[in-house]
Amino acid sequence: MKLLMLGGTRFLGRALVDDALARGWEVTVLHRGLTGAPPSTAEVLFADRTDQRAMVDALGDRRWDLVVDTWSGSPRVVAENARILRGRVDRYAYVSSVSAYRWGLHVDETSPVVAASATSDDNTDYASAKRGAELAVLESFPEALLARAGLILGPHEDIGRLPWWLRRIATGGRVVAPGAPTRPLQYVDVRDVASFVLSGLAAKISGAYDVISASGHTTTSGLLEACVDATGSDAELVWIDEGRLAAAGAQPWTQLPCWVPQEGEFAGFLEADTTKASRAGLQCRPVEETVRDTWEWMQRETAPTQREDRAVHGLPPEIERELLAAEE
Repeated sequence: MKLLMLGGTRFLGRALVDDALARGWEVTVLHRGLTGAPPSTAEVLFADRTDQRAMVDALGDRRWDLVVDTWSGSPRVVAENARILRGRVDRYAYVSSVSAYRWGLHVDETSPVVAASATSDDNTDYASAKRGAELAVLESFPEALLARAGLILGPHEDIGRLPWWLRRIATGGRVVAPGAPTRPLQYVDVRDVASFVLSGLAAKISGAYDVISASGHTTTSGLLEACVDATGSDAELVWIDEGRLAAAGAQPWTQLPCWVPQEGEFAGFLEADTTKASRAGLQCRPVEETVRDTWEWMQRETAPTQREDRAVHGLPPEIERELLAAEE
């Protein structure tokens, strides 16, 4: 297989390139040259995807079997790129997000999606940008694979969710653990997303798939205890109920990464039905492996710079002190 990877130097893109090379595929990475370099065994083309002329010049008259795109910016850029690639590649995969669904309980691939436009220049609304990009891809590649990923964790994470928990727990001492220990979590290892997307392209599957573990693949306690084990820390997990977290102003998802309450506006969150992706071959590794490998990567390499388009994650020390003091 000959794969064209748009991006490919950070987190998910990096995992896709690594997986493709491990399969023995010929990989071409097209990127701006601003956020690292792909493996030396991959061919590199330089271009800014927002510049159509630069894209055309970089691609030349080359052809590829497959292309993977993870863009989360303006849908218009995806539409332009897809039109340029029509006739140059046979099959297209776009990594979208389960955020593209309109909020509701028991989400699956048949659920209503948010309103969006393939020609929009707006990327401030993440859900609409991802759905708009899906529409943009489908205009040129009606049989595209749309991998709607959920919460992605694993080595080389550049958002800071799991790395924050690992650093905090490695520090030791009493650590705020949010909500009920048995609260089901739903996420996917970045390498499992890559494997599903590439295998799906090779198998010529098309349409939307929710690429995320089954709800309850692990729990809040499973994730945090895996962090304790991986770091060898003496940390003590202090479980704080949802009401006290809210009263202290602790924000779910950002200040308490990977976690949201089970009640109220978040009811049903982290409970998507992923049967379709599972039947199509999605396999999710144990949480202990994801956590261990992320910690080992953090010990080997300098963490990537914080993404400017994502919030900084982690519980502020003053809120942590307030919550822990109430438990003494």
